[in-house]
Amino acid sequence: MNNELITHRDPKSPISEVFKTLRTNLQFMKHKDDAISLLVTSTMPGEGKTWITSNLGIAFAQSDKKVVIIDSDMRKGRLHNVFETKIFPGLSNYLAEDKKSIKDYLIKTEVKNLWIIPAGNVPPNPSELLSTERMLQGLEELKRTFDVVLFDSTPCMLVTDAVIISRIVDATIIVSSHKLTKMENLKTVQKNIENVGGKIAGVIINRIPVSLKKYKSKYYYYGERSKTEGGEHTSRNNNQDEENNSSRIHQEEVTYVEVDETASEGKQEQDDIINQIDQYLDDNK
Repeated sequence: MNNELITHRDPKSPISEVFKTLRTNLQFMKHKDDAISLLVTSTMPGEGKTWITSNLGIAFAQSDKKVVIIDSDMRKGRLHNVFETKIFPGLSNYLAEDKKSIKDYLIKTEVKNLWIIPAGNVPPNPSELLSTERMLQGLEELKRTFDVVLFDSTPCMLVTDAVIISRIVDATIIVSSHKLTKMENLKTVQKNIENVGGKIAGVIINRIPVSLKKYKSKYYYYGERSKTEGGEHTSRNNNQDEENNSSRIHQEEVTYVEVDETASEGKQEQDDIINQIDQYLDDNK
């Protein structure tokens, strides 16, 4: 199993607990017996949306929910790499054909209750395919079978694919990255999604450095705050070197990181970024 799937490899780790808390809060968006559909996107490549989507999907599956993750990045999708499956046939093949059911493209993963639909062959017109009635029909068919439908989509600042999907799902989660995501890009993504009628569930800040000695977290429920403790997480992206990762979820959950004194050089910059995003999200509830 791929090292990125921390919630499967180490379900009791602090980072797995963060995903479980996010899962719990997202479940309250719908009635108990209703299926929920979520889009996970980012502003630019490299912010960790596939890692977030994969581990969130596993967290839902671990709660006895039937889950399917759809790789809707038909240009450079990598969900098949994370779950070590074939890439085609997949979503693009379903959308380009008229006869087969979308369930014919499901691939069972090693994780109990979890299936994926890979991206498929690279089409010449991904955005146009996602805009078709067949995409909506496929989603409705999956919601009759699965409790949770997750879309791992393209970065919003590059192409319109994610914005198109945001119109037909229940809510969108935006993944941002510490020291990488620009505030103006985050504002643009929010505006683009809301302009087409999409609903934003929250923003996740990924890859905040975690101290070996100290880790603080707070939970944020629209103004109500309480405290909990977390820990350290290390993730590997394919053959890249391991790097420290943590997730900070706003509106549903916010994880703050306090660094060691020996690593205080960049703390002020980190705090400034967190305060900026806090203020932005508070202003746009």
